[in-house]
This record gives sequence, C-alpha cells and structure tokens, in this order.
Amino acid sequence: MKETEINFNIQLDENHIPEKIVWAAPDGGIVGADTKAVLLSVWDDETKEALRIDLWTKEMPVDDMKRFFHQVFISLGDSYQKATDEEDVADEIRRFAEYFADRSGIKM
Repeated sequence: MKETEINFNIQLDENHIPEKIVWAAPDGGIVGADTKAVLLSVWDDETKEALRIDLWTKEMPVDDMKRFFHQVFISLGDSYQKATDEEDVADEIRRFAEYFADRSGIKM
C-alpha cells in the first residue's frame, strides 16, 4: 500500500486571520505553492456529516473569490456525476454554477 500527503501551512496574523497559505502535494508535483484560498471538506462517517475548513487570505480579491466559487460549483457537478453516475442531477449543479456566474456578475 502506498501513502501520500497533502499539506497546508497557514501563516496567521495576530487576530488569527490567514495572511499566507502555502500547500504541497509532492506526488502531484506541487511543492511549496502559494494560494489565496482553500475550501476543504471531509466526510465524517460516524456523524454522517461534512466537516469543512474554509480559509482565504486578506489578499484574496472578491472577484477572484466569485470565480473560485463558480469553478468549485462546476467541479462539484463533475465529481457528483463521477461518484453517482446521475448525469441529470450533475447537470442541475452545473446549471446552478452558470446561474451563480450570472447573478454574481462574473465575466467569462
């Protein structure tokens, strides 16, 4: 069995607000890459609920955050389809992503 790691290092200010986020996924060729936002979800099988860590730096522009969410919504549709093989529901998620883009004023 092989093991791998994905790491996040977060530098916080005196109020515990992220100032810098650096991540690494060596098996994917990423070592010490800066990022401005992380949305991480994990499944707790015991409680049957999603646990989340949502972080973004002070430097993350609102327009970039909107684009980030739009792309996450699209990828959720893709992941949902892959996990369940329910193309119709996945299409609804992707349609919501387009609705979100329109409502949030994202220019694509």
